[in-house]
Parts: sequence; structure tokens; C-alpha cells
Amino acid sequence: MTRTKPQTAHLMASPDDVEAQFYEALREADIDKLMALWADDDEVFCVHPGGPRVVGPQAIRVAFEAMFANGRIDAQAERVRRLQSLDAAVHNLVERIELLTEQGPRTGWVLATNVYLKTAQGWRMVAHHASPGTPHETPEIVEAPAVLH
Repeated sequence: MTRTKPQTAHLMASPDDVEAQFYEALREADIDKLMALWADDDEVFCVHPGGPRVVGPQAIRVAFEAMFANGRIDAQAERVRRLQSLDAAVHNLVERIELLTEQGPRTGWVLATNVYLKTAQGWRMVAHHASPGTPHETPEIVEAPAVLH
């Protein structure tokens, strides 16, 4: 079931716009900004590293509020791979996470997939799935193009 998005959400012109705002909201620990980016549909979902599948806007909000209770999340999207059609986009990327540990600042790496749909309110996030992180950047295996242009 799809519900109408609150008027406070502004029109996102592209999946890249939504993604930039998503990572900015994480760095600012701004739950309202973050939730305004999600489609208001009961089937949206989120999987945090090592966590359960969280389904629906309210459950997603609760999950991010719990994360923000520990402070902001210093995450940067890097090495984004994009697949896009007229009304859907899938981004697979590496999240660089800056962490403060007992041993001092550390960098962690998480592989994530973000899915976006074009709605009447503009582009909105419908899925965020992040894998468990590593202390080292994950290497990438890339197939060479089959056709040379």
C-alpha cells in the first residue's frame, strides 16, 4: 500500500540527488531528512550490516533512530556502480565509514546497494542493503568489456 508523502519532502530530480542527501542525513544524524528520502510504501526495506531485514517506513525510522542514538554516521559513498531505467535505479557502492575506536580513528568499509524508484514525489529510496564491513577496502573484480568501441 502506497501512502502520500508529507509535503515537507522536496522533489528529488535524480537517484544521485537522493543518494547524496541520504549520506548527508547520516553524517548529520538527521532522522527527518533521512526519512523524507524514502518512498512512503509498506514494502520499503533496509538491512544494516549483520542485522535483520527491517520492513516499512516506521520500522526503518526506529532502526535509524537507534543508530543515531550513538551519534552521527560518518559515511561516504565511493566507487558507485549505477544501473538505471526510466523509473528505477540500482546503485552498488562502497561506503567508507570513519570510526572513533578506543585505539583512535579508524576507517571501515561496507558494501551497500541502494534502490530508487521514480514516484509522483520524485525519486525515492525503496531499499538500502549494507553488508558487514571490513577494516580494509574490498577489492573489486571487474569484467573487461566484451565489445570494444
